[in-house]
Amino acid sequence: MSGLVHNTKGTRDVGILMITPAAISFTINTSGIKTLLRALRSRNYRLFVTGQSISLVGTWMQQVAMSWLVYRITGSAFLLGVVGFTSQIPTFLLAPVAGVLADRWNRRRLLMITQALAMFQAALLAMAVFSGVVQVWHIVVLSLLLGIVNAFDIPIRQSFVVEMVSHREDLGNAIALNSSMVNGARLIGPTIAGLLVASVGEGVCFILNSASYLAVLIALAAMRLDPISHHLQQRRNVFHELQEGFAYVIKFGPIRSILLLIALVSLTGMPYTVLVPVFAKEILHGGAHTFGFLMTAAGCGALAGTVYLASRKTVVGLGKLIVYATVLFAAGIAAFAVSSNLLFSLAALVVAGCGAMMLVASCNTILQTILEENKRGRVMSFFTVAFMGMAPFGSFGAGTMAGIIGPRDTILIGSACCLVGAALFARQLPNIREQVRPIYVKMGIIKEVAQGIESAVEQPALREEEEERRDTDAK
Repeated sequence: MSGLVHNTKGTRDVGILMITPAAISFTINTSGIKTLLRALRSRNYRLFVTGQSISLVGTWMQQVAMSWLVYRITGSAFLLGVVGFTSQIPTFLLAPVAGVLADRWNRRRLLMITQALAMFQAALLAMAVFSGVVQVWHIVVLSLLLGIVNAFDIPIRQSFVVEMVSHREDLGNAIALNSSMVNGARLIGPTIAGLLVASVGEGVCFILNSASYLAVLIALAAMRLDPISHHLQQRRNVFHELQEGFAYVIKFGPIRSILLLIALVSLTGMPYTVLVPVFAKEILHGGAHTFGFLMTAAGCGALAGTVYLASRKTVVGLGKLIVYATVLFAAGIAAFAVSSNLLFSLAALVVAGCGAMMLVASCNTILQTILEENKRGRVMSFFTVAFMGMAPFGSFGAGTMAGIIGPRDTILIGSACCLVGAALFARQLPNIREQVRPIYVKMGIIKEVAQGIESAVEQPALREEEEERRDTDAK
C-alpha cells in the first residue's frame, strides 16, 4: 500500500507510515481495475480481445452501411427485412451442426476459416459497390453467405473462450468482457459508419471491415494453446452426436431451463428493437437522429450491465441475477412502450439494455461453467439457436402484430411474456441450485457441500460416477 514516511522528534529516525485518503483511493481503484480485467492475465485471451475489438467495430460499420445501401437503392422497408432475415435464419438451421464440429475438430482452425470467409464476403461486397454494379440481389446473396458463416462462427467462438482463458475462475469475467467489446463496438462502429457513408460512401465501410478481420486472424495465429483431448475422441455420425447433445440438454434441468428462458425472451422481448424506428417517428415525432439516440441508450445500458458482470468475482448467485435481469428488461421495454417523452424513453432503454445484457451474459456464464467439456460445442450451439436463431421469427412476429394491434401493445405483450418466463425460472431456481451445487463443489467454486444434497440431482455424468462408487463400496 502506498504511503509517506516521515521523520519525527529529535535525532531518532523513526518511520511512521502515513496512509493518506488518496493512497487508499488509488489502491482500491487499482484493485477494482484488476478485478474488472482479470481475464486479461491470460495471454491468449489478451490477443483475442485485441483482434476482436478491431474486427467488431468493422462488423458494426458494415451492418449500418449495408442497411443504408439497401434502403438507398430500393427505398423498400420490406427488402430491409428480407436482408435481415437472410442473415439470421442460417443460425437457426445450421448452428447445431456447427456445435458438433466444434466438439470434433480444432476450434482455432475452424475460427480462422470462418473469419477468412467473412473477410472474403466483405471484400466481395466492397468490389460490387466500387464497381458500380451492385444490385439488391447481390446484397441478399452476400447477406445469406455471411449468415451461413456466422451460423458456424458464433457457437465455435463461444465454445473456444474456455481454451483461451488459463484460469477457469476467470471464465465469467472473460464472457462479460467479450460482451463489453460487442457493446463498445456497437457505440463506435455506427458513428464511424455514418460519417464515412455521408462523406465517401458505403464501399469504404465494407473494405475497412474486410481489413479488420486480419486483426483476428493474426491474433488466432499467435496464440499458444494447450492440446485438449476431446478433439481426439472417436468420431460418429454427425446426426447421432447432434441427438446426443440434444438429449443431454433436455435431461439436465439447469441447462434446459436456461435455454428455454433465453428462447422465450429472444422470441417475445428482444424484437422490440425492430419497432424502435416506429416509436422514433410516429410516437416521439423525431427522425433518424432520434432513432440513433434511442439505440445508443440501449447500447449504453448493455455496456453498463457487462461492466457490472465483469466486476463480479464468482459465478455463485448468477441464478438469482438471471431472474432480476429478466424482470429489469421486461420493465424497461414496458416503460418504453408507454412513453411519449424522449428523455423517459431514453432512460427506459438504458434499463432494458442493461437487463438484456445481464440476462444473456449470466446465462452464457453458467452454461459454460456447468456443461461437460466433450459437449461444449453442441450446448453452445443450442444457446446460439435460442438467443440468435429465434431473432428472425421474433422480428417477423413483432412486425406482424404491430400492424394489427399497434407497436405499444405488441411490446407490452412481449414484456408480459418475459415476466412469466422470469416467474417460471424463479420457481425452478431451488432445483437448479441443487443440481448445480455439486458441480461447483467439484470445480472448487464452492468449498463444501451443504447437507441434504443427494447425488441423484447431480449432472448425469457426476451421478453415474457416484453410483459406481456406491456399488464398489457395497461389494
